[in-house]
Amino acid sequence: MIHPTALIHSGAKLAEGVEVGAYSIIGEHVEIGAGTVVGPHVVIDGHTTIGRDNRFFQFASIGAAPQDKKYKGEPTRLVIGDGNTIRECCTLNLGTAQDKGVTTIGNDNWIMAYVHVAHDCIIGNHNIIANSVQFAGHVEVGNRALIGGLCGIHQFVRIGDFAMIGFQARVSQDVPPFMMASGNPVEAKGPHQEGPRRAGYSDAQLDNIKKMHRALYRGGNSLEQAKQAITALHGQSPEIDADVDNMLGFLELATRGIVR
Repeated sequence: MIHPTALIHSGAKLAEGVEVGAYSIIGEHVEIGAGTVVGPHVVIDGHTTIGRDNRFFQFASIGAAPQDKKYKGEPTRLVIGDGNTIRECCTLNLGTAQDKGVTTIGNDNWIMAYVHVAHDCIIGNHNIIANSVQFAGHVEVGNRALIGGLCGIHQFVRIGDFAMIGFQARVSQDVPPFMMASGNPVEAKGPHQEGPRRAGYSDAQLDNIKKMHRALYRGGNSLEQAKQAITALHGQSPEIDADVDNMLGFLELATRGIVR
């Protein structure tokens, strides 16, 4: 399971069933869960914890020092969950002491080639991130978001659950849950229906997403007026209330403003 040309530090902790390909390097403070496959020519370093059943393709750089001139070698971390696919030449960096000290990747994410995840980012679960997406530091992505290829995501930007961002977008403000956005600079384009539909959303939930979109973007409302209109959608069903609370919670923390 371990290729004879791989270099694995004696302090590294590899669970049963881990595979490591030719010429890969595993550092001292790395922990890798059962069933994870590390392809050839992969470097995993730093205080990096990796869960079960992940797959890393060739030339990925995982757990390297953050690209931050303030970094002084502190034992910051990278934590990766279960079932992720990390394609060729991706770079996932450690956190920094100036923030949480940890970069986090959740579960079941599909991260395509040449994606850069900078220090202190938080990537949730079940996201699809296309080729050459570049996340600056401190970015947060929710769950089941779709991010098109060649997008640039400004530091501290937040991307909500089920958000969809089109190819080659420049994203410098938050993208609310369930919304589609594209362009350079990015603009809101409409409600995202297909992703939620595939995830099992009911017709009533999909209709509610449209109503939240209208409150934010079609009613001539200020952000505070839109929040009031969205709050008024409460009381239809527990599922719809959960989506409304998701949206309101996201908007409450939108210190950079939201895409318009």
